[in-house]
Amino acid sequence: MARLKAIHPGMLIEGEIGDIGTGSEIHETTIDVSKGLTTPEEAKEFVAATGIDILAPAVGNMHGMSGSMVRGEARKHLDIKRIAEIKKATGVPLTLHGGSGTDDEDFRKAIAAGINIVHINTELRVAWRQSLEASLAGKPNEVVPYKILPPVIEAVKEVVASRLRLFNGVGLAAAAQ
Repeated sequence: MARLKAIHPGMLIEGEIGDIGTGSEIHETTIDVSKGLTTPEEAKEFVAATGIDILAPAVGNMHGMSGSMVRGEARKHLDIKRIAEIKKATGVPLTLHGGSGTDDEDFRKAIAAGINIVHINTELRVAWRQSLEASLAGKPNEVVPYKILPPVIEAVKEVVASRLRLFNGVGLAAAAQ
């Protein structure tokens, strides 16, 4: 850690603990996220032992999404109590890796419980891919990127704007209290 901080003292170092999978992909089956959850004790020990600035715990999240989540048939649900306990035990900012496909109300509660950063990369990639497929299907003979890509860019922007409204709305509501 000291070698990294020597590069730039203001650099923030983030560490992930628990089992949240390996990457931004679509899973054929729903993964049991109850195994490998981070405990407050593990989180506290990990932060103390590593000196990280930001912690990404396993709290019911997973990288990627299941096919049923992509189709809108299922959502991830987070362990809100565990988030609050980890926040209290560690006192460091918390990141939610693998947030794509999470229920909006769970996002609100997670942010209120102590999540500071949310990753939704798979949601953005799914919006990109689905809109690209639709754009190509709608213009099967088109080969000019600037004629195919505008709806794709707009679809990704819509997801980003929607999530920013949700996440910032929670933060603004909490700040007003």
